[in-house]
This record gives sequence, C-alpha cells and structure tokens, in this order.
Amino acid sequence: MANLKEIRNRITSVSSTMQITSAMKMVSAAKLKKAQDAITAMRPYAEKLTELLQNLSATLEGDAGGEFTTQREIKKVLLVVVTSNRGLAGAFNTNAIKEAKNRAEFYAGKQVDIFAIGKKGNDVLSKTLSVVENQSAIFDTLTFDNVAKISDMLTEKFVSGEYDKIELIYNQFKNAATQIVQTEQFLPLAPIKSDLTVSTGDYIFEPSKEEIVLTLIPKSLKTQLYKGIRDSFASEHGARMTAMHKATDNATELRNQLKLTYNKARQASITNEILEIVGGAEALNG
Repeated sequence: MANLKEIRNRITSVSSTMQITSAMKMVSAAKLKKAQDAITAMRPYAEKLTELLQNLSATLEGDAGGEFTTQREIKKVLLVVVTSNRGLAGAFNTNAIKEAKNRAEFYAGKQVDIFAIGKKGNDVLSKTLSVVENQSAIFDTLTFDNVAKISDMLTEKFVSGEYDKIELIYNQFKNAATQIVQTEQFLPLAPIKSDLTVSTGDYIFEPSKEEIVLTLIPKSLKTQLYKGIRDSFASEHGARMTAMHKATDNATELRNQLKLTYNKARQASITNEILEIVGGAEALNG
C-alpha cells in the first residue's frame, strides 16, 4: 500500500485535474449555446435555398448547372476535412479523420489530396496523406464572408480541372452528446431533380431561369460549406462538453476512492502506533 504522502499527492493532483475539466466543461457549455443557435437559425435558410434551386431546375431541360455539374472521369479527388484546432473533445476529431482515411482508401489508385480545415486534422492526415491546404485560422473569425472565400477557392479548383471531384467531410450536430460524421459531394453538383410540379405560367423571370440557376449555385455551395463548418463548430463544443463532463465525473470518483484509501491507511497507521505504545507500556510494567 502506498504511504500517506503519496496518496495525499495523488488526491491533490486529481483534484486539480477535476477543477480544470470542470472549468472546460462550463466554457464549452457557454460556447455551445451560441454555436447551436447559429446553426439552428441557418438551417431553414439553407433548406429554402436548396428548395428554390430545385424548383427552378425542375422546369429546365438539359444541363442547367453549367460548369458546376460537369461530370469528368475521376482521376483527382479533393477531400475537405473539417476538424477542430484543439483536442480534448472525445472522438470528435478521430471520427472525421477516420472517415477521411476511409474515403482515401475508397479512391485507391487515384490522386487523393486533403484540404484541411482545422489544425487537428492537418496534423494527423499530413503524416500519411497529401495535405495541399490548411485553413485552421477560419475558426478565429467564423463568418459567412470568410467561408465564402474558401468556397470560391474550391470552386476554382474544380472548374479549372485541377480536381475532378470534391467531397466535404464534417461532424453534423444533432445534440450535445451526438455528432454524426457526414460525407457530402461538394462538386460536381449531382443532377438536380424534383418531384414537385412547378407552374411556370404565373411567373415572369428576369433574367432568364438559366441565369438565375447559375447565380444560385455558387451561393448554394457557399451556404453548404458554411453550414458544414458551423455544424462541425457546434459539434466540437458539444463533444468537448460531454467529454469534460465524463472526465470530471471520473476524477470525482477517483478522488473519493483515494480519500477512502487514505483514511484506511491513516486509520491503520494510528492503530499501529497505539499498539506500539501499549506494547511498550506493558513491557515497562513487566
């Protein structure tokens, strides 16, 4: 059994760790509320934009997406992997990185590059895969305008023929305890189909429907990327809050066990001292 000093040191160490994890949990809980409100407020807009694009495209014949829907033989693939800049978030980063590696294996025999958004993904994936870009600083000022610049960069890479396919990998926020890894095709756009019956006789389009669709597609791509990063941002804080909650509970349990062990050891030490005193007294009397 460890001596009393060692047990006291362990109790102090565990208590300090518990204070840190508890503080991190509260910070993540505060940030989660803001991040959750942001993604919740954005989803209706993203869904409505997609619905509008589908309604317009359903009335067009042929290829209405222009260069954004160009289907080429897949030789070069770019995976946009969204992770976080910090750890201590449970399996949040691990799941996204694992999915990126699985997609790289799926495209075995083709050129697969990584576009990292988040320091953790960049640090891990750069060891085994080709990381061509790292945009970790986006989380410092996460605004639609800043994300739109990244979307324009990705769009240019596809339109210029640098890559034949671009996929987006991120954690979708469901609740504080659940994050779902998503893999979405960013470019080329899948053929837009809609089962809705759209009446065209009641509307006059200015400019033409084709021009409106081509204007909406870049905005839709920017919204898709922004929603993915926002989802990941909220998921990060939810995962960290849950992980720190569990860590705090484990530290509390360990501290209680150590205190019990300490009290038992202290009681045994006191009992031995009493026995030694009694034994010494009896020896003197004898």
